[in-house]
Amino acid sequence: MPVKVSVIVPVYNPGIYIEDCISSLQRQSLPPDEFEVIFVDDGSTDETPARLDALAAEDPRMKVIHQENSGWSGKPRNVGIEASRGEFVMFVDNDDYLGDEALERMYDYGTANGADVVVGKMAGKNRGVPVELFRRNHPRATVENAPLIDSLTPHKMVRRAFLDRIGLRFPEGRRRLEDHVFIAEAYLRAENVSVLSDYVCYYHIRRDDGSNAGFERFDPVGYFKNLREALDVVEQYTEPGPVRDRLFRRWLRVEMVERLRARRLLNLPDDYRRELFGEIHEVVVERFGPGVAAGLQPTQQVIAALTAADRYDDVVAFAEWEAGVAPAATPGDIEWRDGSLRIGFTAEYLSGGEPMLFPADAGAAPLTPLPSAGVVGDRPVLPYWTTPHGNLSLELGARGKRLGLGRVEMGDVTVSDDRFRVLLPLHVPGDARVRLRFVSSRRILETPGTLSPDAGRPGSVLEAVLPEDLSDDVWRVAVCPNPGSDRARFAGLPFALRVGGGSVLVTPVPGPGVALRLARRARRVLGTARRKVNSRIRTGGR
Repeated sequence: MPVKVSVIVPVYNPGIYIEDCISSLQRQSLPPDEFEVIFVDDGSTDETPARLDALAAEDPRMKVIHQENSGWSGKPRNVGIEASRGEFVMFVDNDDYLGDEALERMYDYGTANGADVVVGKMAGKNRGVPVELFRRNHPRATVENAPLIDSLTPHKMVRRAFLDRIGLRFPEGRRRLEDHVFIAEAYLRAENVSVLSDYVCYYHIRRDDGSNAGFERFDPVGYFKNLREALDVVEQYTEPGPVRDRLFRRWLRVEMVERLRARRLLNLPDDYRRELFGEIHEVVVERFGPGVAAGLQPTQQVIAALTAADRYDDVVAFAEWEAGVAPAATPGDIEWRDGSLRIGFTAEYLSGGEPMLFPADAGAAPLTPLPSAGVVGDRPVLPYWTTPHGNLSLELGARGKRLGLGRVEMGDVTVSDDRFRVLLPLHVPGDARVRLRFVSSRRILETPGTLSPDAGRPGSVLEAVLPEDLSDDVWRVAVCPNPGSDRARFAGLPFALRVGGGSVLVTPVPGPGVALRLARRARRVLGTARRKVNSRIRTGGR
């Protein structure tokens, strides 16, 4: 049977930490004849070579390739690719391990979605992993619609034919960030990337002895030379603009700004951190425009700005201030109450050992008034402030009262001959087709209309020709701002057209309070009438 997945494991002196990796591979739910494991021993000097040879002798799925030390993981992975027979290759580090169903689930998901790259959900053991990327499944992910750039480690399943077609392999030699170069190009050139988030496929481990290769101190000159190669890939396969800025922001945030913060910077020797700062400064001024740092958090923007301005002493001073900010809590009463242990405490933030003070009368900053809803890309979009936190958000597909069309006033409506014109608090970037609905007590009519930007004010102008068979009656009016969408909905306007005697009058529609009172009154009248009728039937017998 053809091999579905080849697991490639570069190996160098893992010691006992390889055992969890081996066990997880032997427990895979994918049938034994549908996957293979290729361990590429990169010149290990511990007992690992003998351990792997014994494993291969007893388990036909396991294969071992021994080679002289190449200095890093790039060449072992490439050697594994060349030796692989699988439809997909899966990269695993020798001190990490897989979920028991990882290979089966990732393969099935990748083939179902025609993916060249499959990203399985990760869990970290004493090390960070992406969170936002794995909040839901992404069957067709791109760097534009999903935060793929947050996951640049090599631990993905990749279609072998895709690698061969574009000639993609890992950079080799004693170097860093070879996985960034490889994965960034894979994301940007793949026909499709699928993200499987409903099962933990990969467990990323920080060893107790702290000897993971990625945690060792690096040479800043070589490191940022390698980082520039990853930036080169992004520049080659993207256009200048927001998408490129967002991708570059990942390297600015993670590989640069976060290395210059608080204790992480202060714990380094002064000569090393000066060299580190100098290399970061060069990359920032060489490669990043203002749009890259603009999306960072406020404190990160401060560090990025100081770095771009070559203000090393101020970066250190800011790190000292950040390191001195810490929460402090003092426990109070501790007691059992109603079956629960209640713990009282007071807490405060300290800076330099002193309480951080804020003005007692400081209120929240006033929220900026927001524009009205708009129709963009055949979809209503409403900007709004959340309650109570005041976060700026966008509601996509807003409808009904949320569109704000209830703010239309009688003076905004004009009827002349057979023409109908309304000023709407609704933004449109250009002329847009809409659909109008006229509803009377007996009939429903529809007609096309046009929304155009209003040059005189924010909003738009709705224009249409009234239906020819608009008979004498009172007609409620509704508009559908996106008739071409699968989620098209009509929204009522706060007026009616009273047609009679050859004229058309614009009248207000009773508000919901008036309508509700009328409905309740009608129910009371009908209820009283029914009770009287029932009473006469019972007493009269007729």
